[in-house]
Amino acid sequence: MAGSRITVRVGERQLTLSNLEKVLYPRHGFTKGEVLDYYTRIAPLLLPHIRDRAMTFVRFPDGVDGGSFFEKDVSRHAPEWVRTARLTVGGRGGDPEVVAYPLLNDLPELVWAANLAALELHVHQWTVGPDDERSTPDRLVFDLDPGPGATVVDCSRVAERLHDVLTGHGFTPVAKTSGAKGMQVYAGVETDDPAAPSRYAKALAERLAAETPDLVVARMTKTCAPARFSSTGARTTRSRPRWRRTPCAGATSRRCRPRSPGTRCARAGTSRT
Repeated sequence: MAGSRITVRVGERQLTLSNLEKVLYPRHGFTKGEVLDYYTRIAPLLLPHIRDRAMTFVRFPDGVDGGSFFEKDVSRHAPEWVRTARLTVGGRGGDPEVVAYPLLNDLPELVWAANLAALELHVHQWTVGPDDERSTPDRLVFDLDPGPGATVVDCSRVAERLHDVLTGHGFTPVAKTSGAKGMQVYAGVETDDPAAPSRYAKALAERLAAETPDLVVARMTKTCAPARFSSTGARTTRSRPRWRRTPCAGATSRRCRPRSPGTRCARAGTSRT
């Protein structure tokens, strides 16, 4: 039997919303309608953090206990009023392909995405211009992930050290919970060299790992971080960090974990690199 559908007005756009009664977070009975309400209420805080940033959706059509999939290219189903950025990226097998990434810059676009059960909104650390030109990175992101026996409190101690170094170099860092186990430290940057943030972050990660190998591990990661830190209670083996130009969950984005409502952060300042 087909699910319920209603037509609503959001700003200047008319949207058809579906299955609002579907439970997406079974543990707490949190429905799709409540997810839409959340994103509508949080939009004034969320939109400045994701504006003009290429977006990857993590969609959970059957809720957080069901299957999920990543979606980058929305060219097949996005309404014409949803802005997309056609960017050339490395496709499967290494061959370049053009992907129409969504850009969520206003409330109607955000509600449209939430209606797709795009519970997680992952953004890149660079923005897209009016002609789909990609800018240089304007954010540093350090991912602090607690290892076995550690907690987010241990991550906070590492974040304090990052804060001291970054402020000493003229940055204005802010902390953000990841919505999972750990946290992240952000700092805005201004640079003409696309590789500069990666070099800087990698060097800082290795420096902290060398200074306190019993506390910090800089290692390769598939997350958004330029270097991943694992805080552990015992000595661990360090490996080289690697910058991955992949997106991470935007500020106040919901997460797929049953007990993780969303991420939290403050606006970052900038420093010249």
